[in-house]
Amino acid sequence: MLTSIVEMCNLLQMEGAALARSDGQCPLASSFWVPSAAMKEASLPYQHDRRRPVSPNWSHWYLSILKMAVGLLLILLIALLWLLRQNEIDEQRSTLIADVLWLEQSVRFQLEGQLEQLRQLALDLNRTDDQNALFALRAGHILEHSPELQKLLWLDASARPVRGIPTPILPRSGEDMSGDVHLKRAIELVRLGNPVYSEAYRTPEQAQFEIYVPIFDGGEYRGTLLGVYSLDGLLKQQVPWWFAEKYQVRVLDNSGDSLASKSKIDAASTTLSYPVSFDPPGYGMVLQVTAYRGADNLAQTLIAALIIILAAAVFWSLWAVRGLIQRRLFAEQALRSEYAFRKAMEDSLTVGMRARDLNGRVTYVNPAFLEMVGFDADELIGREPPMPYWAPEEMERTLLLHQSVLEGKPPLEGFEIRLMRKDGSRFDALVYEAPLIEVDGTQTGWMASIIDVTARKHAEELAQQQQEKLQVTSRLVTMGEMASTLAHELNQPLAAITSYNAGCLNKLESGDFTTAQLKEALGKLAVQAQRAGLIIRRVHDFVRKSEPKRAPCDLAEVVDDSIGFIEGAAKARGVRIVREIQGMRPELMADQVMLEQVLLNLMRNGIEAMRHTPAELRRLTIKLSQLDNHQMEIRVIDHGPGIPPEVEEKLFTPLFSTKAEGMGMGLNICRSIIEFHHGRLWVEANPEGGSIFVITLPIGLQ
Repeated sequence: MLTSIVEMCNLLQMEGAALARSDGQCPLASSFWVPSAAMKEASLPYQHDRRRPVSPNWSHWYLSILKMAVGLLLILLIALLWLLRQNEIDEQRSTLIADVLWLEQSVRFQLEGQLEQLRQLALDLNRTDDQNALFALRAGHILEHSPELQKLLWLDASARPVRGIPTPILPRSGEDMSGDVHLKRAIELVRLGNPVYSEAYRTPEQAQFEIYVPIFDGGEYRGTLLGVYSLDGLLKQQVPWWFAEKYQVRVLDNSGDSLASKSKIDAASTTLSYPVSFDPPGYGMVLQVTAYRGADNLAQTLIAALIIILAAAVFWSLWAVRGLIQRRLFAEQALRSEYAFRKAMEDSLTVGMRARDLNGRVTYVNPAFLEMVGFDADELIGREPPMPYWAPEEMERTLLLHQSVLEGKPPLEGFEIRLMRKDGSRFDALVYEAPLIEVDGTQTGWMASIIDVTARKHAEELAQQQQEKLQVTSRLVTMGEMASTLAHELNQPLAAITSYNAGCLNKLESGDFTTAQLKEALGKLAVQAQRAGLIIRRVHDFVRKSEPKRAPCDLAEVVDDSIGFIEGAAKARGVRIVREIQGMRPELMADQVMLEQVLLNLMRNGIEAMRHTPAELRRLTIKLSQLDNHQMEIRVIDHGPGIPPEVEEKLFTPLFSTKAEGMGMGLNICRSIIEFHHGRLWVEANPEGGSIFVITLPIGLQ
């Protein structure tokens, strides 16, 4: 604003000096730099008129007009300063609102972060055996890093304190009889499953409020974590020093009474104040921020500003044109340097860059893109679709993508496409399109960044092939380990077939038989043959090499087939397999053989883990259920020795095995298969002893 006012004074002064001369020429006009020929032509008539001789009378009138203009300028200055003052007030209010919203968001983030820590502590209390040690460690850590938290209590299901830091005394137990009422009401609300904040209340020392976080174990309410916040401590920690230097921060209750405040300035006549709802914890509390400032002497400010402006205007008039030329020269030099820098940066990029206008015509390509496609810039600049680097076999798809981009619908995640080099070779490219926007906000085209991903795709294909080979190898190893069990399974129907066949032959030789007797024997023989064939077909389907194929799959059938594979091995080791199917069994899209491989591997591990378990406890449970979040869950539960924590961290790592003869790939392959189906696989400790492997699979995902 000051520069604009000085330039106006300079122009008026230069105009008056030019009109006062007899030849009508300005002494500084010869040094004025006109940037273009069009501007020179536009200024010629004006310069020609100024060369006319000016009479003294007209000069006097012009000087009088200049004086009037200066007077009007002073009036304008006063008006501008008044407007600046109003603008300053508006800016101060905008700054106040922005600072208040920042403070409110900062406090909210702090409370939400501490709430998340308490939620995590509530979850972890159900996962550990030494709950007291865990509570003491984690609660001490939370209180140490959150000074606004005065106390943290662990209440059991009957709302009695179990542990507390620094003391297990309830925060309102010593005040009056209403403390129990507030506690009971909060406990009733927290039993519904969500954290609850209490209303703010006063103690002899300070104002505070409480937070109640429920503790659930398997859907059953087990207790509550109770945290006590100090409002003064919260403001002390969350209101920075620079904020307190500018504002007074207060927390008001629903009656307008102050609960807590913080400020480093003396109280004065208030000018600006802004309240915002303080939720959480809520209950009508308001965070009010008030800005104070001393009274300003507006008249002195105006006079000083005018003197400085008018004094600066005298000197500025001599250096204005020279400064303008220097700034323009500096701007041109900076523009050249910036262009050279951008050019060097674009030439050094390994990512191909290509610009097109709104009609699809190529307007720019960088060296990386030219090296990628093998063409010269002259062969591409100005070309319209179809482009010479488009592969003929991908022409239809490429045109569709090209049209989609020109219509303003480029895929945000980019798209892969096959392009052709000048020598005819093909390569895969990943393309990201972004609009080209001018300074005035208009779009002039599209800029694409192009990355050659041929090597990466080849590596991904090799990795996928290796993974499939590992899966097939794992299935073959599993079948090899179960060979004796499968031979025993096949021996039973084959022995029955032999017996029925011998019986039929004996009947035929004796001649003492009926058609019904032979029909019954042959029917039983056919059943045993089908049973043997089913076992052979199941083994064949399991070990054959095939591409992963998702199809409608019933997890109950997967569980039954897997149990059928390993039931013989389980009986040989004295392990009883328990099958639990709960609720509905909706079909999901999955590869049944791959899921059977996962279950078979987990069940075999569970059976081997119970080799030293007492015979009456050797029970392997396969539990299938549907979760509330539209997922199916499979639990494989054993009663073995369990998995140590240091082993659990590396359990799914490739080439890590706890068996002397193990390859260390079984569980890693299992996790890869489950992740291929967009699910999760992890292990938990069995409270009754042993381990629980948990699988979750989404329902309805194609």
